[in-house]
Amino acid sequence: MATTAPTPTRSPLRLALIVGALGVVFGDIGTSPIYTLQTVFNPSDPHPVPLTTENLYGVVSLIVWSIILIVTVTYVLLAMRMDNDGEGGIMALLTLLRRWAPSSRTRIVVLLSGLAVLGAALFLGDSMITPAISVLSAVEGLKVINPGLAEWVVPITAAILLVLFLVQRFGSAVVGRLFGPVMVVWFAVVAVLGIGGITHDPGILLALLPTYAIGFMVGHFQIAFFALAAVVLSVTGAEALYADMGHFGRRPISFAWLVLVFPACALSYLGQGALVLQDPKNISAPFFLLAPGWGQIAMVVLATAATVIASQAVISGAFSVASQASGLGYLPRLRVAHTSSSTHGQIYVPWINWLLMVSVVTLVFAFRSSAALAFAYGMAVTGAITTTTILFFYLARRRWRNVPPWLLWAGGIALVSIDLLFVAVNLTKFIHGAWLPLAIGLAAFIVMTTWQRGRELITERRTQAEGSLNAFIDKLRSKSTLVATVPGTAIFLNPGSATTPLALRANVERNHVRHERVVVLSVEIDTVPRLPEERRFVVDDLGDPTDGIVLVRMRFGYTETPDVPATLATLPADQSEGTLDLDDATYFLSKIELREGRLPGMAQWRKRLFLASSHITSDASNHFRLPRDRVIVMGSQIEL
Repeated sequence: MATTAPTPTRSPLRLALIVGALGVVFGDIGTSPIYTLQTVFNPSDPHPVPLTTENLYGVVSLIVWSIILIVTVTYVLLAMRMDNDGEGGIMALLTLLRRWAPSSRTRIVVLLSGLAVLGAALFLGDSMITPAISVLSAVEGLKVINPGLAEWVVPITAAILLVLFLVQRFGSAVVGRLFGPVMVVWFAVVAVLGIGGITHDPGILLALLPTYAIGFMVGHFQIAFFALAAVVLSVTGAEALYADMGHFGRRPISFAWLVLVFPACALSYLGQGALVLQDPKNISAPFFLLAPGWGQIAMVVLATAATVIASQAVISGAFSVASQASGLGYLPRLRVAHTSSSTHGQIYVPWINWLLMVSVVTLVFAFRSSAALAFAYGMAVTGAITTTTILFFYLARRRWRNVPPWLLWAGGIALVSIDLLFVAVNLTKFIHGAWLPLAIGLAAFIVMTTWQRGRELITERRTQAEGSLNAFIDKLRSKSTLVATVPGTAIFLNPGSATTPLALRANVERNHVRHERVVVLSVEIDTVPRLPEERRFVVDDLGDPTDGIVLVRMRFGYTETPDVPATLATLPADQSEGTLDLDDATYFLSKIELREGRLPGMAQWRKRLFLASSHITSDASNHFRLPRDRVIVMGSQIEL
């Protein structure tokens, strides 16, 4: 079993992490009670569920037990124990798959890897829809207070979301400190109102029995099946919860879920059910009607704040997934800002932030209501959840040797079957909006797989152009009298350690010079989030410890900032053939200009997509924190 990130032992710090997690991780799933129950019985649904006492008990029971099985069991109790050095989410599972899968199972690994990338792509689609539907559903509470305010719902929602995306650059730690106390109040109020609603008809507590959910599915399958399309809204945010694990750690998230979030949500659903049993007309907005008339304005304000926080959960998760995908080679090198000096997983990815902002605001103006978006919502969620469940049980079967195989098979079949049932019912909403997250997910999947394949081809052709490093150095030594040696230290950055940097080759073959000290520096990103300092460097004198030429392989975890100058300063002098003069060193970059060609290996349309995607790659000087005034870029062309 993989190790988890260390949890702080001091109580105040642990409490701060729990409150911070409430402000970042649980916003999405914690605001689902606002719209889930009313969406199930929405009369405009293409497959409406009749509002009867029996159906209401069955739906409430389905909601509660869906949360228990999918969120509590699949994610909190199981998936969150399968982490990559504290990082969670689909991309973390993909990393573990690459690391642990047996070489004899190549086809299975390729299939599961593709499934993981698809799941990550669907999650990115979910990250666009969640903020739109969450904030819309809360602001629509204005219509409960005054129907005349309906025309203000969309512009107010758009303004709130714009502000949310603009504050992302301050980091999830700051956002969590601001939002955490609000969510503590939110869950407390939701629980109290739920208890108040239960007093209208305490018999609704019987819906906690799984027999009601099972009876509803078996006895009224034709109704219950379509009800699942809205029931899935109650578990939205489960994948974000897992993806955000690197921000706060498993224990604070698990504790907050089991002690506060799940009880509050369950009480709210039960309270809404009791309120509707008392008067079926309450189904129009059962969540807001739980509050007394004098408190409904305050409830709309609090719900709006909570749904803004719901959006934060998936935005933070999208940053994590995009950063991990970039580190694993499925997206271009993106600029990632680490916003916390104490928690490695708290990051901000500007390009993803602005992409989400434009997409979310566009969805708000295009759909204009949460009911319209609800038909599209569940598809991305169920796809991502199913992918995570499959990957988890495959990895658990490979690694958890102390668990009986039959138990893993039984648990896996049961949970995957439930997930696939949700996928199937959401496919029935395809023409009503489910096509949207599938289209977004498919587009992201094509971009990610195209970038991975394009990188493989470029690496192959760049390797041919660069040639062997050892052979080049041997040739340089044999012609040392023909190449002038100039004073100073030259650091040549190279993507690999076996080939010659194009800039070094051009300097020797065109300029006929080499520097007194030459460092061929290969920056490698490992498949773990962070590396200990003793594994940071691998140094090779390339056969001659006295000629001033050395190969340095500098390694980083995929969540670490590759600050090359600062890291090189920690390289022991006895490994680098003496102390490097980094204050006056010159850094050489080999800039590759990509051109579309007719070489085999990729369809022409995918080549164009790869070339277009390459334009968002962050500048290498900035990415590696190189001093701008001492960087020389030498260009070359490669045909794709």
